Amino acid sequence: MVYLTRRERFNAAHKLWVKAWSKKKNKAVFGKCANKNWHGHNYELFVTVKGTPDPLTGFVMDAKELSTIIKREISSHLDHRNLNLDVKFIPKDIQPTTENLVILIWKQLAPHIKNCKLHSIRLHETENIYAEYFGE
Repeated sequence: MVYLTRRERFNAAHKLWVKAWSKKKNKAVFGKCANKNWHGHNYELFVTVKGTPDPLTGFVMDAKELSTIIKREISSHLDHRNLNLDVKFIPKDIQPTTENLVILIWKQLAPHIKNCKLHSIRLHETENIYAEYFGE
C-alpha cells in the first residue's frame, strides 16, 4: 500500500460560540475563539489517499487531479470565507472547529476519489494545532 498526500492552503474566519451560554462561559470555554468580531486562520489541509500504484503511470492517483478535486470541492468553498455563515456544507448548528472540519471535508471529498481510497484528512489550524480524521 502506498500513501500519497497533497497539501492545499486556505484562509478562513470563524467564531466558536454556544448561544445558550453566557458571554462569560463562552469566553471561559473558547477564549479568543469566542471573539464577537470573529478571527481567522491560515489553514493547511493535507489529503492522503492510498492504493497500489498503476503499473503504467506509477501513480496511486494523479496528484494534479487530486489538487483539482480539493480546490473544487473544498478550497473554493472555504477560502476567504466565514465558516459560520458562508459555507453550505457546514451545518449552522455545528461548531466550525478543526475537529468538525476534518469530518466535513472527508464527507465532501470521499465521493470524488476514484481508483484508490481516501486515507486521511489532516487540517492544521495553526503551526501547533491540527486534527486528523481517518473516516472512522
